[in-house]
Amino acid sequence: MSEEETQSMAERGESRSRQPQSSAFREFIGSGWGPRPSELPERELVADFLNARTLKAGAPFPGERLVVPAGPYKVRSNDCDYRFRAHSAFAHLSGLGAEKEPDTVLVLEPNEDGTHTALLFFKPRASRSSKEFYADARYGEFWVGARPSLEELSAQTGLETRHIDTLRDVLAKDAGTVQLRIVRGVDANVEAMVNEVRTQAGLPAGEEAREDDERFEEHLSEIRLIKDAFELDEMIRAVAVTKAGFEDIIRVLPRAVGHRRGERVIEGAFAAVAREEGNGEGYETIAASGNHANTLHWIDNDGEVREGDLVLVDAGVEVDSLYTADITRTLPVNGRFTEVQARVYQAVLDACEAALARANEPGCRFKDVHDAAMEVIAARLHEWGICPSRRKNPWPPPASSTAAGCRTAPATTWAWTCTTARRPAPSSTRARCWSRAWSSRSSPACTSAPTTC
Repeated sequence: MSEEETQSMAERGESRSRQPQSSAFREFIGSGWGPRPSELPERELVADFLNARTLKAGAPFPGERLVVPAGPYKVRSNDCDYRFRAHSAFAHLSGLGAEKEPDTVLVLEPNEDGTHTALLFFKPRASRSSKEFYADARYGEFWVGARPSLEELSAQTGLETRHIDTLRDVLAKDAGTVQLRIVRGVDANVEAMVNEVRTQAGLPAGEEAREDDERFEEHLSEIRLIKDAFELDEMIRAVAVTKAGFEDIIRVLPRAVGHRRGERVIEGAFAAVAREEGNGEGYETIAASGNHANTLHWIDNDGEVREGDLVLVDAGVEVDSLYTADITRTLPVNGRFTEVQARVYQAVLDACEAALARANEPGCRFKDVHDAAMEVIAARLHEWGICPSRRKNPWPPPASSTAAGCRTAPATTWAWTCTTARRPAPSSTRARCWSRAWSSRSSPACTSAPTTC
């Protein structure tokens, strides 16, 4: 058999180029570099909040070892990966945002008093004398830049850091006496390691442990419902940057009208702001002009933008802390609503204002916010002869704000994770946000309530 026939698929994929293997080359490529910075990075602001988050995360599980993976890179195509984004529970408990840090694992190690200590298991940068430095296209410093050291990551987060190679030993310590739980579906390799340790220790593993694992994951989601001061500030910042993106959308509308894919002109304008001022778009932008707005999640964005149309834009910037805003606006392409357009727009704006008012009442639940909006929509549809019923909620849940081919969203502004934050917004923060670009034209104002939660 030829050498190619005896190689694995991965090995054949790597043979398209030649890598020098000699020790002389490794010594050469690893020498002569400038010194690394000797100062440790500054402690991140979020670090002051991580201990409280750890205590909340572990409170229902005293004496148990809790595993929260960040997740690995995901392949987009061939040797190209998607940009990395950590699992939200990991980002919340570690404080690591932006594209930090693939293949990292946070372990909440049980203490004798029932609390937990957060341990961050991480793959630090390799030395410049290693093969990884120049030959590893995914992790090598020569290819993708330097990863932090254990000391640097600890200085940033205030957490105790350990080398990822020691993870299994820590997971196996006292296993059997100590129960393990893991956030599932994030990192298959770490999950397999946890189940191997469970099996060897006689603990429930795989499907037998699913209920316990899912209870842990559910708890991690629930503790994020009530925001600390750092999170509130980040959500307000996400809304502000997203608003700036919408202002750029309005500025490019004239160019969008003349382009065969005008919707993508809109999408591109927002994406530029998202990448310049944040981590990127928090989700795929909806830029739906004319009849495309009747498709609830239109993200192809390949259509024209015509004079006289309305364009519905649903977009949000994810800031570096991984908090995302979500703003939806319906914009008249030429800056003016027709009489019918304005009537429908005003109906949805009134529904939004009713929902915001209900959201600020003590004891409010998600369904109450929805019902408040639907009561207004039902009344308007009845007035227009479209809906015969004036019941408070004439549709079974989940109801839709699509009616008679008209979909508008004039004033829904919120941060995804903000809906149950316990800090009411003063009325002064509900600032009118319609861009000055339309200030000389007649158009309803749109209200933004970034901290009305």
